[in-house]
Amino acid sequence: MLNSHSVRDTNMQGTRPEQAVLTKDTDMSKTAETRQVIENMVDGLNDHRIDDIGQFFAQSFRWMGNTGCGNKNGLQEFQDNWQRPFQAAFSDKICVDEARMYMGEWAAAFGRQEATHSGEFMGIAATGKKIEIRYMDFWKVVDGRIEDNWVMVDFPHVLAQLNVDIFNGEGWEAFDRGEKTPQKPASTSPEEK
Repeated sequence: MLNSHSVRDTNMQGTRPEQAVLTKDTDMSKTAETRQVIENMVDGLNDHRIDDIGQFFAQSFRWMGNTGCGNKNGLQEFQDNWQRPFQAAFSDKICVDEARMYMGEWAAAFGRQEATHSGEFMGIAATGKKIEIRYMDFWKVVDGRIEDNWVMVDFPHVLAQLNVDIFNGEGWEAFDRGEKTPQKPASTSPEEK
């Protein structure tokens, strides 16, 4: 049972950070245009387009990926340091967005790419295995082209399919399987001590 003292002790202290700064001035009238740009771009990716992908992306396009993926500044860097090595490592690639959302200049999706591991990936020689590559994307569209793309690609899941456990057995799935007991945070209320 929590009393008002223990609830107060667990609340955030100090000034709360401003939230959703990038989307606070969203122009909702841009939603249909954004949707069309994203749908056309995904079709372009599924057609394995690289050299003419600028039809969908601004020249100053920023691709901001998680660790292992890197950050690409400009369309050329995206083509050379993401698209080409990705397509060299994974052939027969198809992108399947499982859900998409649109809000003004903004769009988001999550899904998977289905592909064959046909080239070197993270130092692992081609295996010929069918691979699922899970991802999440957040896009900002300006003047009919994608200007920014925040990306999370689940490379640990890809590597696990290639028999590489980057967590050395310490992944938190061990909690879910009952193989390990999760830690608990330090107690702050008298009832938890």
